[in-house]
Amino acid sequence: QAGVPEPILSTAQQRERAARRMAAALGYNECVTYSFIDKASATLFGGGEDATMLANPISSEMSHMRPDLLPGLLQAAARNQARGATDLALFELGHAFHGGEPGEQHVQVSGILVGRTGPKDVHKASRPVDLYDAKADAEAILGALDAPAKVQILRGASEWWHPGRHGMICLGPKKVLGVFGELHPKVLREMDVKGPVVGFTLYPAEIPLPRKADANRGAMTASDLQAVERDFAFVVDADVEALTLVNAAAGADKSLIEDVRVFDEFIGGSLGEGKKSLALTVRLQPTDKTLKDADIEAVSAKIVEKVTKATGGTLRG
Repeated sequence: QAGVPEPILSTAQQRERAARRMAAALGYNECVTYSFIDKASATLFGGGEDATMLANPISSEMSHMRPDLLPGLLQAAARNQARGATDLALFELGHAFHGGEPGEQHVQVSGILVGRTGPKDVHKASRPVDLYDAKADAEAILGALDAPAKVQILRGASEWWHPGRHGMICLGPKKVLGVFGELHPKVLREMDVKGPVVGFTLYPAEIPLPRKADANRGAMTASDLQAVERDFAFVVDADVEALTLVNAAAGADKSLIEDVRVFDEFIGGSLGEGKKSLALTVRLQPTDKTLKDADIEAVSAKIVEKVTKATGGTLRG
């Protein structure tokens, strides 16, 4: 109809709609919880200070503005468990508050998986949920939000995540798109939730905006050149995380290295006390020309250099 403008959604609104659709498609049920929670729950998630306390709360259970969406989802999980529902997939999209002033809020997409996975085959096999379930779902939602595909997985998330079973999805050390992993057992105990519980929190506003109004991820670029895989084994101190090796190896040549994965771990034995061997497979995918032996050797040397520098380890002979 002439004169009637086309409805236009902002990028933020488009992303919120895409996140909701993808989470629902992954099997999550959407929750809409109150923006106010009790002080104890808020404190567990980095809030609960006077700045976010309400002047006239309607009850003691709603005394503070929520610092995160996860406590509301965990409270919903506890209520469901009390009524006999043990396997849950819940998500919410909404504002969390990092202060009490106007504008001191940010949009989050958070989800939790509780209990066991659904039946995966005709034999009704299921298993407890784990952080890789949360990682896959977080990556799928970020993909629906047109987030860059090349990211780093780093440690160092907030204390409500399990310190050894989480990952921050980053574009750089200070650009965090989201966190996935296992919720800390202490938090679950405090909130009366039976584990395991894994989940994710994503920050849509941290995803870079498209360069042009009509920009999208574009068509997938498939190379018809032969990919090459090389294996490396490094001897490192027993407390060195595999993630450190993977990130170091991946950084050796970001344009050529398509994937790095750990396929073996060996501890002790002939390596000596306090040492372990980690074996990596590195996949090289050329885009413009077939790799020659000299090219592969050069990248391999760079991988060894990067990993030994990052870990203090040595290439295993």
